[in-house]
Amino acid sequence: MTPPPSDPFPVTAPMPVLSSAPPWKDTFSSLRVPNFRLFTSANIVAMTALWIQRIAQDWLVLELSGSVAAVGLTVALQFAPMLFLGLYGGVLVDRYSKRMLLAITQSVSLLASVALAVLALTGVVEVWHIMLVALVVGLATVIDNPTRQVFVNELVGPKYLRNAISLNSSVFQLGALIGPAIGGVLLVSVGAGWSFAINAVACLGVVITVLRLNPATLYPAPVAPRAKGQLKEGLSYVLAKPTILWTVVMVAFVAVFALNMPVLLAAYASDVFDSGPGGYGLFNSLVAVGALAGAVLSTRRTSIRLRAVVITGLAWGTIQAIVSGAPTEPVVCVLLVLVGFCTLQFLTGANQLIQLSSNVSIRGRVMSVYVLVLLGGQALGGPLMGWLVESYGPQFGMLVSGVVPAAAALVVGVLLARSGRFTVRLRRRLPLVAIVQHQQTGSRAIC
Repeated sequence: MTPPPSDPFPVTAPMPVLSSAPPWKDTFSSLRVPNFRLFTSANIVAMTALWIQRIAQDWLVLELSGSVAAVGLTVALQFAPMLFLGLYGGVLVDRYSKRMLLAITQSVSLLASVALAVLALTGVVEVWHIMLVALVVGLATVIDNPTRQVFVNELVGPKYLRNAISLNSSVFQLGALIGPAIGGVLLVSVGAGWSFAINAVACLGVVITVLRLNPATLYPAPVAPRAKGQLKEGLSYVLAKPTILWTVVMVAFVAVFALNMPVLLAAYASDVFDSGPGGYGLFNSLVAVGALAGAVLSTRRTSIRLRAVVITGLAWGTIQAIVSGAPTEPVVCVLLVLVGFCTLQFLTGANQLIQLSSNVSIRGRVMSVYVLVLLGGQALGGPLMGWLVESYGPQFGMLVSGVVPAAAALVVGVLLARSGRFTVRLRRRLPLVAIVQHQQTGSRAIC
């Protein structure tokens, strides 16, 4: 009798499915794990400092060149490596020690930030210097970003995995929203040079933190042996799972059009309301306030479904489109809080859904696809939004940044509804990720 074909991926560890929201005291339950608590502390500082540097470099390019298109090109150089090399980064993440990879990538970012800080503080910095550093940091991000996403599995194990993924994703996105707010204040008070120096210190902190983690309490993930076809294997896995595929599609649209807020808000502060760096910092601070509320609520999800990702994407795009027609600055400020809330709800939901729907042995490659689309989309969107703003004005750019993702969400929702995967009901349904027991193979996540 011929034995059944073996599963190319080991079964996933059981993950708890919650039937009700956890008590408030368990909102950050994964932080009870010492390694994860230490890593998260360094991670939130590092993500915030990285975006402080990005905002400083974008504003400095604008000051030196006077061109919003040059700002878009700088954004593109930082994200383009992920667009072209991101999938190979995922292969490396599955092959090698995550601790080693993080130590290497953060050391590269440290050196790049030190160089840029010295150039800026000595007054000899030029636009091409900033663009070169943006490219170097982008190359490090190819490996660094998916490694951060997957490393959480080794830090907490299956018990706290759902909460840890949500919290880790919140940290990643909060850094992207809080960083610009702090960066705006630093630009006014101390200038761009010290912003670069702060990021260098944060990178050093991550290197030290990673080396201080207790290896005895880690949950090492299986390392994929070097073999042909691993890149294709990861892509095939994504394409074969509708839950992952449609989430990635939604992320692609918001990344290209909706996630280039630094470009849009810089133009609003400079050209629409003439509020300068102070107004720029205020706009980003308000987005961060909404993001903080979204981050806290995202950790209390009992489950995450594809339907929720589509609906929050639709809400995000709609509100951002409304910002373009806001008549006064106070109205824009209120709407930016809602934009921040929807941003975190969408991105943490998408991140959690993709990770919990993928097998741990291939998760690095799956998350590299997610990060490629998330950051690579911004590489395409940076020059595009910069061109739209320069050619047709900030309001038109803001309108496009919201209308296109909202339209994409509607189309995806219709396609899913026609296939029977998208329904709207008043009663509560079972979570999308369910755990069933197989007698011979153990537990497996079915999506």
